[in-house]
Amino acid sequence: MSTAATATAPPEGAPKLVTGRSLLGTAWMRIRRSKIAMVSLAIVILMVLFALLAPVLTAIEGQNPDATNTGPDVLDAFENPGLPLPGYMFPSAEHWLGVEPGLGRDLFARLAYGAQVSLIIALLSTIVSVILGTVLGAAAGYFGGKIDSVISRLIDLFLAFPHLLLVLSIAPILQSRLKDSPLAQGSFVPITSLVVVLGFFGWAYLARIVRGQVLSIREQEYIEAARSFGTSHLSMILKQIIPNVAGVVLVYATMMIPTNITAEAALSFLGVGVKDPTPSWGQMLNAAQQGNWYLNDPWFLAVPSIALIITVLAFNLLGDAVRDALDPKSSRN
Repeated sequence: MSTAATATAPPEGAPKLVTGRSLLGTAWMRIRRSKIAMVSLAIVILMVLFALLAPVLTAIEGQNPDATNTGPDVLDAFENPGLPLPGYMFPSAEHWLGVEPGLGRDLFARLAYGAQVSLIIALLSTIVSVILGTVLGAAAGYFGGKIDSVISRLIDLFLAFPHLLLVLSIAPILQSRLKDSPLAQGSFVPITSLVVVLGFFGWAYLARIVRGQVLSIREQEYIEAARSFGTSHLSMILKQIIPNVAGVVLVYATMMIPTNITAEAALSFLGVGVKDPTPSWGQMLNAAQQGNWYLNDPWFLAVPSIALIITVLAFNLLGDAVRDALDPKSSRN
């Protein structure tokens, strides 16, 4: 044994050095201890993969979400016009979830591509809300004074608006303004309008929470030390303030995603969201209701409903687990 190795070895009985964990590392350790959280995380991952792999899965099935099957061998054109025949109404080897009434399009393919649309709208609108809420809330809490007063009144104004009525009013206006433009091709306009409207009207609550956190953070000693070294306001907000409210922002984001999934489904169900033939879970629910297909073909209504319920429930439970992991006191209060 070399002398150098012996000299650097810790003496017997000495306490072992404990390496500190980051906030996210500690949160992940707590999440792993919860079976509900891990099951919810697994479901969320599976749903995201289901959406991302929609082209692959539908290619394996051999179906296209827009291909219609209106022949008499698929749809009953006599006693119940437009309803799928018994061999096509429910899951089969050819159509994994059956076909929809009226046009005979494959339900599995439309559910998979609908997951893409629903999750894209929910994720992008959440990102818009998080950016606006974090930046404006941090600015209000850090600068104070007139800036805080203006942003706080703006927050109060947005929180006072009836969001659903505003979205129902603004989304059709945005779509009608752009319907004759080159952007109106495909589903770009309805998806973009939902992202803008949901994101723009969802930031105020987060901004109020971030503002309250920043009001206490800006009085900390390390903030005063950074100021004494001449750190700019922008650098202070980006490098000192926002990283210290990241936990609150992360919790809000995980809770906002299922809210936006539900909002997209509700708006598409009401006819101001994604329009046919672009598939989304809300549009599928709207189709089941408009043609009264749910009366004679409840499976057509059940497929998107079950997918929506499972996804939203998994995101909500995961959001609760993230909140409890980042702030264990919240679960005891």
